[in-house]
Amino acid sequence: MTIRAEHEMHRRRLGRNVGLGVTLAAFILVVFGLTVAKVSQLGERGAFAHAPPGVVAR
Repeated sequence: MTIRAEHEMHRRRLGRNVGLGVTLAAFILVVFGLTVAKVSQLGERGAFAHAPPGVVAR
């Protein structure tokens, strides 16, 4: 009896793992894109909106 290098179960599991990896990568890209879009919409003081008026960022 020979040992098979790859079982059918391993091929199915690999397919699911690749699908999950692609889905996770797509989610990360969407979140990154939304973050870039939001940051690019901020004005000159956008990052320092919490500072009181008159405080100049260096």
